[in-house]
Amino acid sequence: MTPATRQEVLGLYRKVLQIAKNWQSASGQIEETMREKEYIRNEARTLFRKNKNVTDPKLIKQCIEECEARIEIGLHYNIPYPRPIHLPPMGLAHKQGRMLRHQEKLRKISKPIYLKSHDEVS
Repeated sequence: MTPATRQEVLGLYRKVLQIAKNWQSASGQIEETMREKEYIRNEARTLFRKNKNVTDPKLIKQCIEECEARIEIGLHYNIPYPRPIHLPPMGLAHKQGRMLRHQEKLRKISKPIYLKSHDEVS
């Protein structure tokens, strides 16, 4: 990891922690605000620790983009949790064969960048 990339990653981590510190839930309830603050801190800690040994520049760039996307979406919608995606069910494919593999591939590539690491952690 280059020093510039390291500084960018550490800056993103500080930004996420600052957002958690100043977070206010949409409902305004203290309990919910505290729960959401804790979620933001735990999610950031988990994902940054999980990716601390990543050395591939493309993968580092993808992780940075995911972090920035989740920050922007969270601030825009005032929801710290990842927004769900709605994909059609895989009921049209047979249980095995090319169609199933094709649908699984389409579902994998259609997943938005802000959810790439969410399923791995949850």
